[in-house]
Amino acid sequence: MSAITTARAQSTTQPQSQVGKYVRRVVFIAILLFFTALFIGPFLWLLSASLKARAQVFNSDAIPNPIQWVNYVTVWQAAPMLTWLKNSVVVGVLAAAAVTISSAAIAFGFSYFQFRGRDTLFGLVLATMMLPGVVTMIPVFLVWNALGLVNTQAPLWAGNLFGSAFYIFLIRQFYLSLPRELFEAARTDGASYFQIWRYIALPLTRTALIVVFIFEFKASWTDLLKPLIYLQNQALYTLPRGLKTILDTFGNGGQMQWEVVMAASVIVTVPMIIIFFLGQRYFMDGIATTGLKG
Repeated sequence: MSAITTARAQSTTQPQSQVGKYVRRVVFIAILLFFTALFIGPFLWLLSASLKARAQVFNSDAIPNPIQWVNYVTVWQAAPMLTWLKNSVVVGVLAAAAVTISSAAIAFGFSYFQFRGRDTLFGLVLATMMLPGVVTMIPVFLVWNALGLVNTQAPLWAGNLFGSAFYIFLIRQFYLSLPRELFEAARTDGASYFQIWRYIALPLTRTALIVVFIFEFKASWTDLLKPLIYLQNQALYTLPRGLKTILDTFGNGGQMQWEVVMAASVIVTVPMIIIFFLGQRYFMDGIATTGLKG
């Protein structure tokens, strides 16, 4: 009798557990859909507003009627968007490549070499993250001005050649997760420290390097402050600086052509969305597998 009772109880429990599993899945998917709508809502509104007539930009209609593709034509005719796009790509790639390579080299030194005061020095590097950028803004500008590089694109990316504390920490954690025996075996075979870093450490931490590259490219792509400080020549503008010019031109005065400003904002935003989707796998893997070894 006890065996029959147990079998009945199990047969009753299994459907209930299946129902509970489906309910949890439905609730989880509903939560995901809610937050997805919450995050993409502003961009969808921006896209909709960029395709509306001037009098309809701020109405509640989700779908423009009629669709005003001419807004994008107006943007391309009113401003050198292609030049600004090229400048943003060049500056973004240089900034991201510079900080990735320099931070990776510095992080390798902190992870591989063992010397007195290493942890203290690494702590000082991390402490620089608590220093607000506005504190060093004027001294850094004076340095670039003394070098004669104001009104050039060099200040927008060349400072990354000295690395970034956050990226140094991130890549160092990946290096510490690698077996040290790999490095020692390479040293035994006669490899130099540079060869160990170049041919062993870098390939094994490719995910972290891609994450750093994406982070910095996004930071450079959306940076407005540096172009405002260093650039006066419109031919050197990046997209955020150009968008500020478009806002000053079409967003002020009696006309206030917000539909043109919205169209320009979409043009600035879409490339970063594409880059995120292209590097999403590396981005998510890098965040999920960040080493915690100290």
